[in-house]
Amino acid sequence: MAHLDMDAFYASVELLRYPELKGLPVVIGGGRRHQPEVLADGSRQFATLRHYAGRGVVTTATYAARDYGVHSGMGLMKAAQRAPDAILLPTDFEAYRHYSRLFKQAVAEVAPVIEDRGIDEIYIDLTEVPGTQEAVGHDAFGGVRAVAQEIRNNVKRATGLSCSIGVTPNKLLSKIASELDKPDGLTVLTADDIPARIWPLKVRSINGIGPKANAKLKSLGVETVGQLAECEAAWLLEHFGRSYGAWLYRASRGIDDRPVVTYSEPVSMSRETTFDRDLHAVRDRATLSAIFTDLAHRVADDLQRKRWVGRTIGIKLRFEDFKTVTRDLTLPAPTADAQLIRQAAGQCLKRVDLSRRLRLLGVRVGSLSRPGVGDAVSLAGAAQKAAAAASRAEPRRTRAQIEAERAALEPELPFGDAADDAA
Repeated sequence: MAHLDMDAFYASVELLRYPELKGLPVVIGGGRRHQPEVLADGSRQFATLRHYAGRGVVTTATYAARDYGVHSGMGLMKAAQRAPDAILLPTDFEAYRHYSRLFKQAVAEVAPVIEDRGIDEIYIDLTEVPGTQEAVGHDAFGGVRAVAQEIRNNVKRATGLSCSIGVTPNKLLSKIASELDKPDGLTVLTADDIPARIWPLKVRSINGIGPKANAKLKSLGVETVGQLAECEAAWLLEHFGRSYGAWLYRASRGIDDRPVVTYSEPVSMSRETTFDRDLHAVRDRATLSAIFTDLAHRVADDLQRKRWVGRTIGIKLRFEDFKTVTRDLTLPAPTADAQLIRQAAGQCLKRVDLSRRLRLLGVRVGSLSRPGVGDAVSLAGAAQKAAAAASRAEPRRTRAQIEAERAALEPELPFGDAADDAA
């Protein structure tokens, strides 16, 4: 079993485009205004973190930037304090998806049984790949090591990017192993290697131990995987419950029997964005309306590209006080139409008090299915049924109360368009 993880994937894709930045601290996470400027002599001038102001977060960073303590998920303002001269580049998800497809195709040419775990990582079942069970000289694992290296070489040829691979008896250990020798690493471990290579690691190295579990383990005096492996099963069950406690007991010992799953259907598709500054529903009407429409179109494009339709349309709002609100409604028939998604999301919006400033906005489509006969619905009919569904979703209020609330909120609802107003 192998786990392949692309090295600083987004940043590495950008370095292909801007090779002059190789070896420099580079942070990905800016907006359109952070596009490099082409000067008269043909050279490029790049934005830096030094003067960044906004609410953006780091999507990823080069290893040179990570040396300053910059990491994914960190606020760009905080990153600017740690590495003010780091180059700031905007995200380009179309390019990242393109290279994601390329590297997965390159892997499949060598080992076709793949579990897709996201844009930059996969699990690979090497069991039936020719040569993996053979020894090479005195190396009992020389065959599987050679196949893993062939995969890495194929990825490099196809994309120009490096990756790291961990090869172990199962998915849990392979995920850990792929991180041990990054970047551009190849790590092969057996069960006998667990005490020396796995147990000294922090418990957060195990995929599945999050911040809360880590904090609780630390409060109980457990900080390394080895210390966790020393815990009795009964003690873990007492402190973490039957299911999670039993999983912790097995995971600390490298026990994992999950197979590679080559296909799984998505539950939903969504698009969201965090604003550089908090936006007000009235004063930033035009900006919010454009963003809202763009999100609906991007979700629709995702659905159409992957051949899905969905019936449940939802929105996600995060306010200036970090409170998050979601609303959704179910259409009479599934759709992947951008205008209908936009219209239904607008109906959801009318059920939210927009008096506070917004820092995040998202649009989601759930209850997915494959398109079939009878899926298409008229916009007018769907809007009427969507409005009725929204009314039914709140049975404690009368229709008159709902209409009165909507009328009162109307000046605070900048995301509507002509179709919404007509509905």
